[in-house]
This record gives sequence, C-alpha cells and structure tokens, in this order.
Amino acid sequence: MNYETKMMGSDAGGGYAALPGEPPASRRRWLIIGAIVAIVIVVAVAAMVMRGGGAAGGDAAKGKSAASNNQIPTVTVSVPGRSTIRSMISGTGSLAAKREMPVGVAGEGGVVTRVLVEPGQWVGAGQVLATVDRSVQTQTAESLAAQIRVAKSEADIAQSNYERAQKLVSNGFVSKADLETKAATRDGALARVRVAEAALKETQARNRRLDIRAPAAGLILTRQVEPGQIVSSGSGTLFRMAMGGEMELRAQLSEADIQRLHAGIPASVMPVGSSKVFKGTIWQMSPVIDPQTRQGIARIQLAYDPALRPGGFASVTIAAGTTAAPQLPQSAVQSDTTGNYVYIVNARNEAERRNVTTGEVSDEGVAITSGLSGDERVVLTAGAFLNPGQKVIPTLLKKQ
Repeated sequence: MNYETKMMGSDAGGGYAALPGEPPASRRRWLIIGAIVAIVIVVAVAAMVMRGGGAAGGDAAKGKSAASNNQIPTVTVSVPGRSTIRSMISGTGSLAAKREMPVGVAGEGGVVTRVLVEPGQWVGAGQVLATVDRSVQTQTAESLAAQIRVAKSEADIAQSNYERAQKLVSNGFVSKADLETKAATRDGALARVRVAEAALKETQARNRRLDIRAPAAGLILTRQVEPGQIVSSGSGTLFRMAMGGEMELRAQLSEADIQRLHAGIPASVMPVGSSKVFKGTIWQMSPVIDPQTRQGIARIQLAYDPALRPGGFASVTIAAGTTAAPQLPQSAVQSDTTGNYVYIVNARNEAERRNVTTGEVSDEGVAITSGLSGDERVVLTAGAFLNPGQKVIPTLLKKQ
C-alpha cells in the first residue's frame, strides 16, 4: 500500500502522476503554445497571400486599361478659321526694250566714214549716229547751186527786156506781140530758177539722209556697223535702240493666270543673278494664247536700270488680289490618286477624311479654297498614319 501510494503521488504539482513515457506537464504546455503560434502564422500568411492576389489582380486590370488607352493615338489639331490671303502669281520671262527701234540706212548709202555712238549711250532725237561718205553728192549739190545762179541771171535779163518793151510799146516801137513774147521768156526764166532750186533742195535732202540718225531719244542697245563698211538700204539694221530707255519683262503665264490679271497691276521683277527687286506695272496683256504651250504673255513695264539687260532672264511675282480662306501648314495636307485631303476630328473624336482643294502656297501655309469652312478640328500632323473612323485623342493647338 505504501508503495502504490508513493507512486501515485510522486508528482510535485498535485494529485496527478505522469504515466511512464508521458512528458511532464510543463513540457506539454509549451507544445500547446507552439501549436497555437504555428496556427496563427499560417492564418496570417494565408491572409497576406489573399491580399497580394487581390492587389495583383487590380494591377493587372489597371495595366489592361492603360494598354487599351495606349492603343488610341494622340494627334495635334487646330481650328484654322479663315484668313485673308494674298493671291500671288509667279512666272518667268525675258527682258526686252519696251519699244525697240531698229535703225538702218534711209538714203542711198555708201562708205561709212564715222560711227559716233557706242552701245549703252543715250542719244537725242535726230542725233547723228554714223556718217557716210558724200563727196560725189556734194559735187552734185554744187553743180545744182551753179545752175540756180545761171537761171537767176537769165531770169534777170528776161525781166529787164520785158520792162523796156513795156516802155516802148506805147510809142509804137514794139508791138504787143513782141511784148507778150518777152513776158513769156521772162516767165520761163523764172520757172527754170524754181526748178533748179527744187533740184538743189532734193539733193541736199538726200545728202542729209546719208547721215544715220536716231529717230527718237533713247538708249543705244547694239551697234552693227564700223567705219569703212559699205552700207545701203538693203544692209538691214545697223543700230538697235530702246525708245526712252524703257524696259519690260515679257512674262509667260498660264492661261488660267492670264484670266486673273489686267493692265495696271503692280509686279516685282528679279533678274537672274541679281538679288535686287525691280518694281513694275503690267501695261499690256497678250490678246492671244499660244496653242502649243497654252500660255500667254504679260508685258511688265520697268524703268531703266543698268541691271536690266534686254535678252536676260527674270522671274516675276504679281499680286492678283486677296481672298478669305482657311490656311493650314503643309504637313496637314495629304494627297493620293484621288486628290488632296485632310483629316478632321468629329464630335465622337474619330478621324474623318475630308477632300479639299488647295490654292495659294506660301511660307505661311496652304490656302484651302474648298472643302473646309474653317471651324473644323483639323489634324496637323500624323494624318498619314490615320484611317477613317479611327478613334483619336485630340490635343488642341492654339493659334499664335
């Protein structure tokens, strides 16, 4: 009995005694606490995993939404409105004298003795440009002058005879028939005087025509005669002159441009090789169109300047008026086989193709003569990468 009681009460903690192989009570408590801690850790980890999965799902949804937004292109648009555009017409042509005067031999001609002018020299009306040998013609003129003197002497004698006969006819010494004969002789002598004088004047006029003279005041352009050269009425042009020194540009323009111009419109001319611009005015429009080139000529009057050389090439810009129209940068206008077009953004932010007709092209942009009212949102760039109906994100570019 004592042995049994000892065995049952050997636990220091009270009335329960550990069975053989069973851990002590303190150790058992630590095992329970460890199990509880492990369960708490597992639950915490599970909660974290669940929260992490939810966050990843949200991020995936956001990424999908962002990717969807990234597929919609952003384009720059502008509302062009309507601008006042100066319509300019450009062309090219040749410089020439406004009124070119060819000068040749007006008389009989002969050997040129002197040439008195050079190209580029200004001359007055009637000024002698060159002289022709007149030795023979001078002798002829002297002979005719001598004949005049002879005729006048004979006329003086005839007049004296007639006057004496008038005094004697009253006394009966001379008959009336003789008086009439003397009167006829006197009249014949006076007539011969007038014939000789006319012949002398004719010769003198011919001699004056031997000199090659300027028909009007102007500028000598070319000289094609030298001393010692034999010239005649068939020698052609010896000098070319510009009347008054006035020049002109004969600009070749298209048939459509010719219809928009008229006399009096100002123009700016720039010769090739020069940076100087000359102001001029259209003074004549071509009344015909070349059937081969479909072009006409606008003649632009220019004041004299040494830089304006007849035969030279020049460009011209003519102001043909103003128009009100939308104006776009060249990057906004596209073209294909069907013509020119732009993309506009409609109220649903969709790209919409709009066919347009272009007009004046300048440094400021391209004028749109038809197809736009100016109130549309026009795509300025990236139009070549858009398709009709495509969604876009417009960014408005404000006009400066």
